[in-house]
Amino acid sequence: MQVGIIGLPNVGKSTIFNALTKANASVASYPFCTIEPNIGLIYVPDPNLNELAGIYNSEKITYASIKFLDVAGLVKGASKGEGLGNKFLAHIREVDVVAHIVRCFVDDNVSHISQEINPESDIEIINTELLLADIEALERRREKFTGLAKSGDLNARNNLETVNYLIGLFNKGSIHDVTDLYEKNTELFLELNLLSLKPALYVANLNDDEQSSVLYKKLQESIKKREIVKIYGKLENELLELPEEERASYRKELGIDSNGLNSFILKCYGMLNLITFYTINENEARAWSLTRGSKVIDAAGKIHSDMQKGFIKAEVINCNELLSIGSIHKAKEDGKIRIEGREYQVKDKDIILIKFAV
Repeated sequence: MQVGIIGLPNVGKSTIFNALTKANASVASYPFCTIEPNIGLIYVPDPNLNELAGIYNSEKITYASIKFLDVAGLVKGASKGEGLGNKFLAHIREVDVVAHIVRCFVDDNVSHISQEINPESDIEIINTELLLADIEALERRREKFTGLAKSGDLNARNNLETVNYLIGLFNKGSIHDVTDLYEKNTELFLELNLLSLKPALYVANLNDDEQSSVLYKKLQESIKKREIVKIYGKLENELLELPEEERASYRKELGIDSNGLNSFILKCYGMLNLITFYTINENEARAWSLTRGSKVIDAAGKIHSDMQKGFIKAEVINCNELLSIGSIHKAKEDGKIRIEGREYQVKDKDIILIKFAV
């Protein structure tokens, strides 16, 4: 599971990536500085984990993580190969969620590929390129399914009908209202892996000034129904030079939301359809990510294959319940630890102890 950070050149993708990873990815004020995507594992913010570690006196804390890809800047004509577009679009096909960075700052030292700062136009350029790339991919599939349908392949006929419908829809610039079609043709949609239909959110990259505030408000008005978070990318990178405890007070002094980066990570986590479960003992308090709807036998496999193979039972208590009790010994005395079998569906923030035989 991975998130792709996309956008036009010089909108601050790598700047935000650096703030997220605290890594020294290449950042420069000219297009195509990033050719191969930077990759980083980002820890998922989780204050519960620290509290749980305190209850168990755990020596080590390990957070769940998400993989982020900083994909090179797309340009108008990318679907036709402009600006190494085909290569960059291929990187986007690898991701599960798209985070579209939108420039909401003015800086004479950082050029804009269109020579003007217009967040709405930037979004339209990227979405159009993704749509055109999808139309081209669908047309290639249409040729394939047409040949198979002529030979009497009934499945190919059904697929051809769906592909023709999508081409017509996309040529009108519409990517909505395909939910029912997706549910009826899930296997085909997974095979098509269309860029325009990937879960997406917008990330407004701001400076701490009035110009950015005006641009951000215009952006909010233009994409009312889409997920959007705001991050002060340049400032967040500068704050990395300060000790952790000084960053929050500095943000507060500037009147800036301190949860921009955390909000971004958590929104991506949710859009990846992930939940968190915990394994806690004296050695380690650890958070694990798991696809929503998974069974406890799947959780056992995440921890170790031996646990999955030799699964006997799982001892389970939800994090919120344990935190309210305040002691694992008290939770056991009160009979709050549940015994669950392999078919148990894991709930978000479950604490799980797997009993198994090798």
